[in-house]
Amino acid sequence: MSKHVDPDTILLKMPSLRAVKAFVAAAKYESFTRAAEALCVSQAAISRQIRELESYLGAQLFTRVGRAVELTAAGAVFFDAAQLSFVNIAQAAERIRSSQSTKKVLTVCCSPAFSALWLSNHLQEFFAQCPDIELNLITTQNFLTMEPGVQPDIFITKISRIRDGYRSYPLCHDVIYPVCTPQYLEKHPEIATIEGVRDSSLLNLSPYGRSQVAEHVDWGVWLAFQAIDIDDRPANSPQIFNANDYNLLISMVLTHQGIALGWNHLVTGLVQQGLLVRPIEQQVQLRNSWHYLSCRESSENEDELRRFREWILAKFPRR
Repeated sequence: MSKHVDPDTILLKMPSLRAVKAFVAAAKYESFTRAAEALCVSQAAISRQIRELESYLGAQLFTRVGRAVELTAAGAVFFDAAQLSFVNIAQAAERIRSSQSTKKVLTVCCSPAFSALWLSNHLQEFFAQCPDIELNLITTQNFLTMEPGVQPDIFITKISRIRDGYRSYPLCHDVIYPVCTPQYLEKHPEIATIEGVRDSSLLNLSPYGRSQVAEHVDWGVWLAFQAIDIDDRPANSPQIFNANDYNLLISMVLTHQGIALGWNHLVTGLVQQGLLVRPIEQQVQLRNSWHYLSCRESSENEDELRRFREWILAKFPRR
């Protein structure tokens, strides 16, 4: 006689995981259309799954604001729990997959600018030296408010104590100077003086959302270090363009649209390649602040983390 097994009440109360996945994507992107693109399904499928989830929960999860959607109070509560659950599932799956592989996986977290302008130019060398190590890269400008459950092995950031359980190693100070293309300098020879730089097409890094990435040094602050007042720009000077996306500003510089401030550790490769030049020699060096490599202490003696740490520290000899 077969033994009766009681149904698992928790599993029976669970909504469809497919519907929850659609909900998390829509909440993350604030758009059913972008959620559909991210999950490679139709927008109609996303809408249907969210309607089913709302019917199951007996609560409205989104309100429409123009073409975007926003979470309701009930939606925000459900999103926090669902997002954390998916992060835990994804990390558990990654750990299992990694344990079955001969390669070791390191998760590295840094800013988008460091990823695009420094790591991308050096990782080929690291992989050549350490072919048995895989890197999982996470970029953010909000290191202190990352998604729950995300535990990188390594942070590269301006924050000396990023979290409990991490040990930090200084990498470099900020050294900041104007950069433009050789073509832009040839077309605008007046920028060979600091007053000419002040009066030119300035591409300015705004502080919004960047407090966890670097001290705020925009053109006004940088020029003040040189005893130059940005407000003395002539009335007919070109408009100053502001953005908090450093990669965008460097892309605009590379297409000859103006002058930006270059953080030495990010732009020195472009200068060495001749893609960028320094129109003037003045610079600002912030000796009281550092960029840091922070390693998870529980993994610090593991071979793969040790090799990555030694490799990147060798790239930043302390001066």
